[in-house]
Amino acid sequence: MFFFIAAIFGAIGQYLYKEGAESSGSIASYLTNPKLLGGVFCYLAVMVLFVAAFKKGGALTVLYPIYASTFIWTALIAMLAYGTPIKPINIAGMVLIMGGMYLMGK
Repeated sequence: MFFFIAAIFGAIGQYLYKEGAESSGSIASYLTNPKLLGGVFCYLAVMVLFVAAFKKGGALTVLYPIYASTFIWTALIAMLAYGTPIKPINIAGMVLIMGGMYLMGK
């Protein structure tokens, strides 16, 4: 469950990085940009969730495939935020990711 939540935070972090990058100018602005800072917060949350999952005895071969669902969440966020279409080939890729997640957990 921790890695599933981490995957969602990871996708949100990617969205915030993209948004922050579009509204920042100089390197100094990276340190004061709220969206970039939100992205950093998301990745800190990912790290904490990873540690919590490992402390509970999670195996790398099971947990990291779950984190791969970040790609699916990111595609959904891009569709909602930017209108980026999810094409049939993208859906096929998502199905393969989910199949890989299942198989790696076996």
